[in-house]
Amino acid sequence: LAVKDPTAVERANLLNMAKLSIKGLIESALSFGRTLDSDYPPLQQFFVVMEHCLKHGLKVRKSFLSYNKTIWGPLELVEKLYPEAEEIAASVRDLPGLKTPLGRARAWLRLALMQKKMADYLRCLIIQRDLLSEFYEYHALMMEEEGAVIVGLLVGLNVIDANLCVKGEDLDSQVGVIDFSVYLKSDDDIGGKERNVQIAAILDQKNYVEELNRQLNSTVSSLHARVDSLEKSNTKLIEELAIAKNNIIKLQEENHQLRSENTLILMKTQHHLEVSKVDVEAELQTYKHSRQGLDEMYTEARRQLREEAQLRQDMENELVVQVSMKHEIELAMKLLEKDIHEKQDTLIGLRQQLDEVKAINVEMYQKLQVSEDAMKEKNEIISRLEDKTNQINATMKQLEQRLQQAEKAQMEAEAEDEKLKQEYVNKSESLQNKFSQKEKQLLQLETDLKIEKEWRQTLEDDLQKEKETVSHLRTETQEIVTLKKEFLKLQEKNKQLKSICEDQEAALQELASKLSESKLKIEDIKEANKALQGQVWLKDKEATHCKLCEKEFSLSKRKHHCRNCGEIFCNACSDNELPLPSSPKPVRVCDSCHAILIQRCSSNVP
Repeated sequence: LAVKDPTAVERANLLNMAKLSIKGLIESALSFGRTLDSDYPPLQQFFVVMEHCLKHGLKVRKSFLSYNKTIWGPLELVEKLYPEAEEIAASVRDLPGLKTPLGRARAWLRLALMQKKMADYLRCLIIQRDLLSEFYEYHALMMEEEGAVIVGLLVGLNVIDANLCVKGEDLDSQVGVIDFSVYLKSDDDIGGKERNVQIAAILDQKNYVEELNRQLNSTVSSLHARVDSLEKSNTKLIEELAIAKNNIIKLQEENHQLRSENTLILMKTQHHLEVSKVDVEAELQTYKHSRQGLDEMYTEARRQLREEAQLRQDMENELVVQVSMKHEIELAMKLLEKDIHEKQDTLIGLRQQLDEVKAINVEMYQKLQVSEDAMKEKNEIISRLEDKTNQINATMKQLEQRLQQAEKAQMEAEAEDEKLKQEYVNKSESLQNKFSQKEKQLLQLETDLKIEKEWRQTLEDDLQKEKETVSHLRTETQEIVTLKKEFLKLQEKNKQLKSICEDQEAALQELASKLSESKLKIEDIKEANKALQGQVWLKDKEATHCKLCEKEFSLSKRKHHCRNCGEIFCNACSDNELPLPSSPKPVRVCDSCHAILIQRCSSNVP
């Protein structure tokens, strides 16, 4: 016989237990007919079975103090895979009574059942096998097909409504033991197969209705999104249509204006042509009545007509050129104004920088003065300290001399004492008196020596302190020297900035002079244009005499009209001629404004 795998047997047993617990829970809940509480025994057994299923094949994790084996790790992973599970995980972490990871896992299972999303959460967990492998062994129930079967069975629990109180319940210390007596068959169970079939049919219908409801909700949400997008696109199209209508109205108005201008130009040209035709006919009649030079006058009239047409074309071309020049001048004015504003802004910025640099210079000068005063004070202190050290050295030398004298005296006394001991042994009493006196002198000398040593120690301490102050003052002097160097560098930078600022101010002055000249030129051009706009040509009937010689116009004295100032001269008075590239012959020029004169037929000739 083939030996079965014990892990496979465990998985099969757990799967069968899960089937029995889920089936018993659904049947009892439907027969119960109300929302289930946490004290309901089949529900408690279901949670125990689920806990055993999740614990199967769980890896043992080493902690700091002991070995840890809980199901909270994989359940906590669900919130990263399924965003809707974040709310459950947060509420489980915030529960005050839970202290162990197992208690948190039990609370999580109860909240997932109340939400009717336990199957969805575990399905997301089973799909990610690579993440589950961190928590489970390869032969675990959650890693094999049995886990997928249990997730499918959990979908049927969506028909159950549960109202579980998780906050006050002690989930940390519960003992998870499966009660097999609940699942043993009895005579009543055999008799109630028909009722189970009816319940299964009702459950299938309820699942079908819930699935339809979910699909309808998803379609409704998609339709709402489409309606919103269509409304937005409709509003955009309405706005674009309104803009297009406004543009069409504006274009129609512009078209109407252009047509009216075109008709006016046509009317004017027709009128001018009629006037010229009348003048030509009158001149032709005069040429017919006259006997001499009819052919010459006719040809001359034709030539004059061509010249007038050519002059008119030249005038129109010059008018177009003048209009373009005017536009260019306006553009140049705008650009010059922009440049002036920019240059003024840069001038203001440079002045602000100059003021800041001046303020920095003043501050640095004040700091330098303060540092120089401090230097002077420190130099005076150093000189005083040097005087003190000299005095201390002198006193030290005196003390050393006194010490040497005392030592010599002591040596001499000792030598004398030894001599007296050797020579006068018998005169002990007198020698003892002398010896006591010498001892007293020795004690006095020793006390003097101690006092002098203490004094010397104090003087050495003072000398050490003075040396420390001198070293501190030297470091401060070095810092002052570095500050001086920095101040010199800042002064050089200030000079450079001043030179740059002066150059920029000179450039700005040059620009301002050029701009003023260009402004004056533009104002002269504007005044000339205004003067031109105000003047009107005289009518042919009104202009009967020349402006200069005041003689009446005739065939020999023809009219020449200035296009600039509007004056009318005869051909005898307007003798100034200039060559023009557009005409083969030189053109007559006005005496007052030097503009081109236009020859016109005299209307006073019969």
